[in-house]
Amino acid sequence: MNFGLIIIGDEILSGKRADKHLPKVIELLAARGLSLAWARYAGDERERITADLHEALDAARRGDVVFSCGGIGATPDDHTRQCAARALGVPLALHAEAAELIRERMRDVAREQGTPCEPERPDNLHRLNMGVFPEGARIVPNPYNKIAGFSLHPGEAGGAVFFVPGFPVMAWPMIEWALDTHCKHAQRAVVTSERSVIVFGAMEAALTPLMEAIEARFDGIKVFSLPSVDHAEWGRHIELGVKGADAGRLAAAYGELLAGLRRHDARLGPELVR
Repeated sequence: MNFGLIIIGDEILSGKRADKHLPKVIELLAARGLSLAWARYAGDERERITADLHEALDAARRGDVVFSCGGIGATPDDHTRQCAARALGVPLALHAEAAELIRERMRDVAREQGTPCEPERPDNLHRLNMGVFPEGARIVPNPYNKIAGFSLHPGEAGGAVFFVPGFPVMAWPMIEWALDTHCKHAQRAVVTSERSVIVFGAMEAALTPLMEAIEARFDGIKVFSLPSVDHAEWGRHIELGVKGADAGRLAAAYGELLAGLRRHDARLGPELVR
């Protein structure tokens, strides 16, 4: 099961708001022994959103899980529900459970404000649009204000696309719920570890054969190279390392990495463990 993330909204691409979803989703996945395979940003443009969701649904048919953040409200710049229906090829319909949750929220607000609940008032009727989902959608509960998100489950492989609001205070608990219900079977107690070393005065191209040889020899181990030209402490350098879940294999791969660097007469700095 691979995990993907789509973040929707002009406000992110214009810089009016900084995206907080990407680092948080990475954190939520990592806490469960999982990792993010890909992420994508899209503005409030229907054709682009529809194309991205079409690809997300194809991934779900293969068993992957995708989280889509933003655009599920009922204002003119919210297009995600409509685009999801179009990408799946189904009509939109008022979801009975979602509608009842919206009415429950209306009653809660009226009670808090000490006013009568008027579900037939035009603005309250408009709020029901937030419960209009692609036909066949399932509810994603929202513990913040009860206004549900939804999920689509195409195919038989167990994948899904989960649609949540753009507000972090709502989106993040909803994503956690999806991970701990739908994705519980994929969670792992083992967490990936990293070991790396700072390398001075070397070129990545010269070290690439060493990196490729280590990945080929140690199954499940990934080699990474993070160059920097203006680090505050180490200046120009490369952080070269290995990461993986098997501690023994990780240690052996790291030992071979150090030996290979010494054969290249590389100048080595601090070693890091994460």
